[in-house]
Amino acid sequence: MSDGGLAGIQLFKLSCVSESPKFLGNKTHFPLSESRLGLDSKRVNLVISPPMASVSGSGAEYFEQLLGAKPKQKKERIAGIDQDELLDPTLLADPDSCFCEFKGIQIHHKVCDLESPAQNLLQDPISSISPSRTKIFGLPMVLLHGFGASVFSWQWVMKPLAQVTGSKVLAFDRPAFGLTSRVNPYDHYSSSNSENIKPLNPYSMMFSVLATLHLIDFLAAEKAVLVGHSAGSLVAVNTYFEAPERVAALVLVAPAILAPLIAPKVVKENQSKMDTKTQWHGDDSNLNVQSNPFIRLCDILSKFSKHIVRAIMRLVKGMGEMLNFLYKKALSAVLRSAFAVMLTRMVIDKFAIAAVRNSWYDSNQVTEHVLHGYTKPLRAKGWDKALVEYIAAMLTDSSPNSKPPLVNRFNEISCPVLIVTGDCDRLVPSWNAERLSRVIPGSCLEVIKNCGHLPQEEKAEEFVSIVDKFLHRVLGGSQEQYLQTIT
Repeated sequence: MSDGGLAGIQLFKLSCVSESPKFLGNKTHFPLSESRLGLDSKRVNLVISPPMASVSGSGAEYFEQLLGAKPKQKKERIAGIDQDELLDPTLLADPDSCFCEFKGIQIHHKVCDLESPAQNLLQDPISSISPSRTKIFGLPMVLLHGFGASVFSWQWVMKPLAQVTGSKVLAFDRPAFGLTSRVNPYDHYSSSNSENIKPLNPYSMMFSVLATLHLIDFLAAEKAVLVGHSAGSLVAVNTYFEAPERVAALVLVAPAILAPLIAPKVVKENQSKMDTKTQWHGDDSNLNVQSNPFIRLCDILSKFSKHIVRAIMRLVKGMGEMLNFLYKKALSAVLRSAFAVMLTRMVIDKFAIAAVRNSWYDSNQVTEHVLHGYTKPLRAKGWDKALVEYIAAMLTDSSPNSKPPLVNRFNEISCPVLIVTGDCDRLVPSWNAERLSRVIPGSCLEVIKNCGHLPQEEKAEEFVSIVDKFLHRVLGGSQEQYLQTIT
């Protein structure tokens, strides 16, 4: 080989050492300086294909695989929240957050009164309320959020409502939501149930009802105004039926309560007319029985057959209850499976943020602050399993047989009731609220224009004004009576 050839090879080696290679796709390019090769107008790139054609990706990934290094795993995110490092709910608390224990559950709540600083910096409805109308009846208020929400959904109105009532306003997170502690119901049963008492599922409706009554006691009040939003309205109504003497008034906001097609009062009137007809026919039947032996014999056989039918019906009812029990057991097992947890995470990831935006009449008004408030609980440990437990309890739990269905008891509500709905509610249509107002005696219906499912957020000032007028109309003159009750 000539001296010129040897010199070229040496220059090539020096250029490879002095300049780092560039990785483009699955090929490696070594740039060679034109001065070193004695070329005047061209750069020469030496292209070397990788020895393993099956390896793809950047050159850095290729050398990591050659060296045995594992590629970094992609972080799992649900609704934009990192799921790799979930925290205890107490570590996610706000400066004004409080926790109290009820039946082994740490309930996250916030309390606001006239001296509390306003937490909302975006909107201040306080100025719209006349100071001369404060401290008129002095009843505290308990706020009950809806499905998938938390105390965050009340942040705009807590301070103004405290001014309206002249007392404390308390909002709390029901189990499975917000920052209230998540527990495994079965572990909770074994640790808290030392006696042979039927355990209370912390994710059941009855637990939320008893927790509401507990928090009324926590406020040292005989009565309170209950404000329920969406599914929280169901908790408010059930709390009333559990202890009507503890509820001064009900405010149902976009109530997720299916109203009956026919008012119970109408049904009762029709039933009384039917009973009157039956009574008259019964008298005629008695006259016929006394006068005709054949009819008397038929009556005896009829009564005998009725006893047989009743015995068969009891047997069928017992089998039906057994089948219903087995069905609920099977449904509960499916709902509490790993598949259900995975499906819940997928649904929340796909639809959570879209549901928040869809809850507003004008979705463009939904800020990052609002989205952060609704997705923050997804950083809490066990949020997914707790949500599955809540859904399982909602679908499988049933009220005691001694209590009639809720749909048949609306006409029994005797306290003042206000129903507030948005005219453009896409989740719970306003016509359902209108129908509900017709079956609750003496209830007042208010429809907010250009408003969606969250009047207390989207139309906070108008919402507070409506509640203010309602409470002062129905309870404004009851301060002296209330003071006599607590003294």
